[in-house]
Amino acid sequence: MVYITAILANWIFGYKIFTQGLIQLGQPATVKVAANLVRLLAYNNKNMLQTGLIVGGWDKYEGGKIYGIPLGGTIIEQPFAIGGSGSSYLYGFFDQAWREGMTKEEAEQLVVKAVSLAIARDGASGGVVRTVIINSEGVTRNFYPGDKLPLWHEELEPQNSLLDIWGSASGSSPEPMRE
Repeated sequence: MVYITAILANWIFGYKIFTQGLIQLGQPATVKVAANLVRLLAYNNKNMLQTGLIVGGWDKYEGGKIYGIPLGGTIIEQPFAIGGSGSSYLYGFFDQAWREGMTKEEAEQLVVKAVSLAIARDGASGGVVRTVIINSEGVTRNFYPGDKLPLWHEELEPQNSLLDIWGSASGSSPEPMRE
């Protein structure tokens, strides 16, 4: 689906956004307009398009915005959006680690850590991280090769097994169940 979403993004960004925005307003369309065009495309093709999409960007009217467009064409403005095969591993992590008002550097490091966690759990997440920062200054793309990513197991404190913890708390090991 990566290729399909890239094709859709190029079509929407290249044709609809610039052509209609420039003709009607004399300037590029806002992020909200772009997200609504993607929403319409997803909704009108809901029986054929089996992918969720993320639309993010910066415009002079509303600043930075991120919209999630799940299957079926709903549009949801969000403080952050997660997508892809490894995303199911990340919702709890983002609920705990994301906070309003993060600096650009903090946000990028959060994304790098999150994607490296997904890579550790999901074989389809690839082995590198590519980030794109979009703000009033423009677009910055960064690449993090796999050998420079944090390894999730090195970040965790060593833990005993549940049986060891249970045994130390009660003074004995649990009894096996009997029929």
